[in-house]
This record gives sequence, C-alpha cells and structure tokens, in this order.
Amino acid sequence: MGEALSGLPDSTDIDRRLAARLAALRRARDWSLDELAARSGVSRSTLSRLERAEISATAAQLGRLGAAHGLTMSRLLAEVEHEPPELLRADRQPRWTDPATGFARRSVSPPQPGLRAELVEGTLPAGATLGYDAPPVAGLEHHLWVLAGELAITVSDAEHALGPGDCLRYRLRGASRFHCPGPGPARYVLAVVLP
Repeated sequence: MGEALSGLPDSTDIDRRLAARLAALRRARDWSLDELAARSGVSRSTLSRLERAEISATAAQLGRLGAAHGLTMSRLLAEVEHEPPELLRADRQPRWTDPATGFARRSVSPPQPGLRAELVEGTLPAGATLGYDAPPVAGLEHHLWVLAGELAITVSDAEHALGPGDCLRYRLRGASRFHCPGPGPARYVLAVVLP
C-alpha cells in the first residue's frame, strides 16, 4: 500500500475506513451479504472480505457497489476521505490505485456537499481495461478530456477512440468501458456532474 503524504491518510487507512463505510451502508439498508451480492454482482465472500478490510476493493467492485447504493465511486470514496478545503493543493488531493488494473485516480476536486460537479484525473496503464456494468446514478454528465496517450471508450454500446486533446461529452445511462491500447499509459481528466 502507498505511503501517506504529509498529513494524508495512506491507502491502508482509506481501505479500513472504506470497509467500515461499506458495512454501514449495507446494514443501513438491512441487507444481508447475500442480498447485496445479488444486487451488486460482487460475490458474498468478496463482500465479506471487503467489509473486514482483508482485501482492497477494485474499481470494478466499487462501481458495482456504488450502483447498488446509488452512489458514484467518487462519492463513495469521498465519504471516507477527509473533508477537502476550498483550495486543494496538488499534494493534498486524495489518490487511490486500483489493485487489479493499476488504474490511478487523483481526486482533483472531490465531491462536496452543495456542489454538483467533481474533477478526477485518471491514469490507465497500457493494456489495462476498466469496465462498469451500470452507472451508479443514471444520467450522470461526463466530460472526458484526454491529456496524454490513447484511450478507447465504450459508452452505451458506442465506441470512441480518443487521443491527446480529444474531449468526449456524454450522459452515462448504461454500461461503460475504458481501455488503454498503449503503447504508453492514458492520462485524462473526467468532469462528473450529478443530474
């Protein structure tokens, strides 16, 4: 797991708080592990291990769990990250890395009560793929701007190939897939606006 930046929690601390939050969300809805597994498509055993912080959640798992709870992945992570101030210096922006794909996420402008938009910087390694079965909240407005590398995106069965400087704008209503064909990583900024 990553080292903490000065005053920032490390990945282990975030994983522990995320585990507690996932368990609390499930209990608040009075769902059993089996019921959440059926709603999310994440196995019962994986849910149990996630809630006990025995394993780190992947981006795909957070996407499925967020959808089951009606939360974006960013909102779910923001609930366990520290409350951001109005000015967020680069070294204070929360970072998270997907243990399965190496996808690195930096919350440039995290979700905050009273604000409808957020900015996320993503870096997807060459050859890596992220897939989400459904949006956590139907109708999310996305503006994806590629800063470097090549990125192939599928949104509701429409495929798009993007290069440096390209911007794709869409409303997320169905499945989505991000793939970096390489040869280097794809780096992009995603603006997410709640409906």
